[in-house]
Amino acid sequence: MKTYDVAVIGAGVFWRVDGTATRAARQACDSARSLWTGHSRSSSGDESRIIRMGYGKDEIYTRWSQRSLAQWKELFAANSLPLFHETGVLWLAGSNDARIAETRTTLRKCGVPFEELDSTGLRACFPQIGLDGIHDGVLEPHSGVIVARRAVAATVAEAIRLGVTYAHALVESPKNKGTLQSVKTNNGEEIFAGHFVFACGAWLWKALSRDSEAKDFCHAARSFLFWIATGDSRFAPPALPTFLFQNDESYGMPDIENRGLKIALDAHGAAVDPDTQSRVVSEKSAQQMREYVARRFPALGNAPSRKRESVNTKNTSNGDF
Repeated sequence: MKTYDVAVIGAGVFWRVDGTATRAARQACDSARSLWTGHSRSSSGDESRIIRMGYGKDEIYTRWSQRSLAQWKELFAANSLPLFHETGVLWLAGSNDARIAETRTTLRKCGVPFEELDSTGLRACFPQIGLDGIHDGVLEPHSGVIVARRAVAATVAEAIRLGVTYAHALVESPKNKGTLQSVKTNNGEEIFAGHFVFACGAWLWKALSRDSEAKDFCHAARSFLFWIATGDSRFAPPALPTFLFQNDESYGMPDIENRGLKIALDAHGAAVDPDTQSRVVSEKSAQQMREYVARRFPALGNAPSRKRESVNTKNTSNGDF
C-alpha cells in the first residue's frame, strides 16, 4: 500500500487556513493526500466569507490574515478568478470601546492601512447606516469578502495541480489508541500516511471521537444568516463596506453579485450536533432580524428577505481559531 507523507482529513476552509496539503506539495514532499472538500453544511459551503485584519490585540491573527489575503490574491490572479471583493471592512462601536482601541494598536504595529472615523465622519460617509449608540469606526479599506465555496474549490484544484491526491470520501473515526498509521473511508479504502491533519471544522470532535478532549475543545453552535433584498445602490459596494457592529455582536456585507445584503447576529447559542441540528429558521428569529435591520438600515425596514439559513458557527473552548 502507498504511504503518503501527509493525509489531510478535510478540504474546506479550515484546511485552507492551515494550507497543509498545498504547502506539503510546494515543499516537494513525496506525496500528500486530502479528503472531503467543503459541503453545504460546512463553513466553506456558503457563498461569501469576510476576510479582515482586525482581531483586537491578537496580533497573530492579524499577521495570519495578512499572509492569507496575499495568498488568496495570488491564487485568484494566477487563475483569472474574480473571487475577492475589496469592499473594505468597517468596525463600528460605542465610545471608548477597548477592542476597537486594541485593534487600532495592532493594525498600526502590523502596518495595515486603516481610517479612523468619529460619529460625524461616520454619518457623512455612511448615511444609510443607523448609528444610534455608535461613536467610533475603523475602516480597513483593503479588506473585504471572499467568494467562499468557489474559492475553496479553486484551492483544491491548485493543490491537485501541485501534486496532491484528492478524494471525495467520508473518513471513519479512528478507533485505536496510540500512533495513527491509517484511516479508513466509507467505501472501504484504507489510507496510510506518516502524518495526519484533521481539519474538520464542526465535525472535529466526531472525527476524533477516540480522544475524549476533542468535544470539549471544538464545538458547533447554531446561528442564523439572512439576505435582505435591497434594489438600492446605497447598500452595494462601494457605497457600503462589509460591517461589524462590535457591541451588537452582528456582522454582514453589502449586496454582492445581486444576492442581497447579508447579515447575521453573532451571539452563539448552545452546542449542537452538526449532523442532526434543525436547519429551520424560526419566525421568531426572522422577526428579531427584521427589527434589527430596521434599526441599523432604516431604508430596508420593510424589505423582504431573499434567503435565510440556519448554519453552524464553529468555536473552541477558549475562543481561539
